[in-house]
Amino acid sequence: MAIPTQDLTSKLALDTKGLGQLKQSAKAGSPEALKTAATQFEAMFINMMLKSAREATPQDGMTDNQQTKTFTTMLDQQLSQNLAKRGVGLADMLIRQLSTQQVNAQAMAIGGEQGAPAPGINAMPPAFDAAALMQQASAMPAAQKGAQTPFASAVAANPGVTASGRSQATHVRNFQDKLASHADEASRATGIPAKFMLGQAALETGWGKREIKNADGSTSHNLFGIKAGPGWKGKVATAVTTEYVNGVPRTKVEKFRAYDSYADSFKDYAKLITHNPRYEKVLANATDASGFAQGLQRAGYATDPMYAAKLTRIIKHSLA
Repeated sequence: MAIPTQDLTSKLALDTKGLGQLKQSAKAGSPEALKTAATQFEAMFINMMLKSAREATPQDGMTDNQQTKTFTTMLDQQLSQNLAKRGVGLADMLIRQLSTQQVNAQAMAIGGEQGAPAPGINAMPPAFDAAALMQQASAMPAAQKGAQTPFASAVAANPGVTASGRSQATHVRNFQDKLASHADEASRATGIPAKFMLGQAALETGWGKREIKNADGSTSHNLFGIKAGPGWKGKVATAVTTEYVNGVPRTKVEKFRAYDSYADSFKDYAKLITHNPRYEKVLANATDASGFAQGLQRAGYATDPMYAAKLTRIIKHSLA
């Protein structure tokens, strides 16, 4: 008895019953299950990209809490289903590749030893059946470096994709391109990889969307959230910021340094990192993204207890 294949893209993302029926169809060798499973795999891939984009964006606003995160996750899951129904090309590529595997398996069976069981016309190839595809999609980690999978092949063929297999958003690419030359110059002065400093600038400014403003509304060009202490003789910008006291966020009004250009911001950051003794260990660990981020947090650069984790995630998964 044939088991009807469910089109999960027309259902809610949390419809576990429909997913269970798809798995049953896949185990039964239904050819329609291949297309549905590939589409569901594409939806999971899109959801992974959306999740990564959310994680790379600082979420410390007054409206950010566990409840909003829950509903945002549900929204992203449903959006992934809807986008997969339209298709971004990954499902089609999977179907072509798996169909080729099926034909090859049948050809090998025809020319095999007498008595060898030949797969049926509607059977899936053993190594690439739809049920296994669904299980692999559910268990796939966020990044598999060097893995020769359909997923890795698909993202490698597309421009604007990071080395960790994540699609780079347009605003991320624009931010990186705009500041790359200044970061390179600061890198030569400090020995810190330009990518690490770009990641920190992205974290501090929300990819340039939350830059500290002067009183007249113009940008202060302060990319690193450096405050204006008693020894600062330059221009100053006042802004509301969030500081963590014993792990609890507190809203405060602070004075920050203001510059004439982004180049000056990078130069001042380079001077701060190389001349302040508290950051000596940061420079010593500047060859590793995680070590660099953790060094900054231990040195007291920021009070956010998740600062190192956020910075590491941006460097490794958002920047090319």
